[in-house]
Amino acid sequence: MTDDWKRQLDALHSGLVHRDDPAAWVTEADAVDASLRYPHIALRGPVFGIAVHDPAVGSGWRLLKSVVDGMPQQARDGLNSHLWFKAKDETDDPGVRRELLAAVTVLEQDPVNELEVLGVRYRVVRGDEFARSGEDGLEPPRPTDVEPLDLSWDVQLKAPSPDVDFGLDPHREDGLMAGAMKLSLRDFAYSGSRFPADVRADSERATAAHTEVVLLPVGFGVAERGERGWRPRGALMPTPHDARRMLYDAMAETWPLLYQFSEAKKAAYARAAEAFKAAGRADEARVGDRLFRICRIERMVRCGPDGPEPPRPWDQDEYGPTKMHPTMDEDGTLHYDD
Repeated sequence: MTDDWKRQLDALHSGLVHRDDPAAWVTEADAVDASLRYPHIALRGPVFGIAVHDPAVGSGWRLLKSVVDGMPQQARDGLNSHLWFKAKDETDDPGVRRELLAAVTVLEQDPVNELEVLGVRYRVVRGDEFARSGEDGLEPPRPTDVEPLDLSWDVQLKAPSPDVDFGLDPHREDGLMAGAMKLSLRDFAYSGSRFPADVRADSERATAAHTEVVLLPVGFGVAERGERGWRPRGALMPTPHDARRMLYDAMAETWPLLYQFSEAKKAAYARAAEAFKAAGRADEARVGDRLFRICRIERMVRCGPDGPEPPRPWDQDEYGPTKMHPTMDEDGTLHYDD
C-alpha cells in the first residue's frame, strides 16, 4: 500500500470514528464481511448516462439520466428527448425554445458526446458495471441494503432511480470500505485476451486522464447461472425488492409469453414464481436445472480535471442518430408530416 493510500484510508477511518454513528459501523461491518466472502470483481462492461453541469445550480457535475444504457447512442437519445420536451413544456420564450431545438437537431444528425445549451453543459458519461463474486457465485443483497417501505408484490411502479441528481464528486466520503474500493479502482484497466489490444490501450489512457473514481448508487439485478458463468436477465433495479418483483413477473408472465412456453413449462415457472414470492425476501429461485439469483450490482465513473469520462473511441453503437420527435416551431407548434 502506498503512503498516499494509507493517508487516505487513515483519514476515512478517523472520520468514521468521529461520527460515532452505530448505523454506519454496522454498514461497514457488513461491507467487510462481504469483501471476505466475495473477494473477486466480475466485470460486466461499460454503461452510459447523461451528466449535467449547470452553474446556476452548483459548481459540480451531477447525473441527469441514469448510467444504465448499454450504448452511448442510447444515452444521446435520452438527452434528445430531454431537450425536446424541455422546449415543448418548460418555456414560452421563442429564443429559448429555438436554442433547445437547435441542440435537438444536432443530436438528430451527429453522435456528439457533449453539448452546451443555454449556458448548461450536457455530457454523455461512461461507467463500468461490476459485481463481487466468491466461491458460490455473485454477491446477493446485503442485510444493510435499503429496501422500500412497502414490500408489495402487486405495485408495478419501481422505486425512483437514485442516480438522478446524484453528484459526481470523487471526494465524497462514502465510508471506509467504499473509500478503499475507490482507491483500488483508480488504476483499474482492462486486461487479458478477451479485450482487443486497442480496447486495452483505451483503458490504460483512461486511468491516466481520469484518475479519480466515483462509486454510483448500488443497484440490483437478476442473473442466471450458466455453463460459462452468470449472465444478466433484466434491467438494473434500485432496490433488492424491485429486482425480486422483476424476477417474479418474468417467471409468472413475461417469459412464458415471450418464449411461448408449453403449458407444462408455464405451470412449472408459475409454481416457482409463487414459491419465490411466498418466501418473502428470498434471493434465489430455481426452475428445474435453472438457477436465478438477485445480485448486488456496483458501478463506477472515472473523473478528471474537466469532469466525468465520456465514451471511449472503442465504445460501440449498434445504430446512429435519428429523428425521434415531430418537428417543432419556435412558437411550440408541432408538425407531424415533416
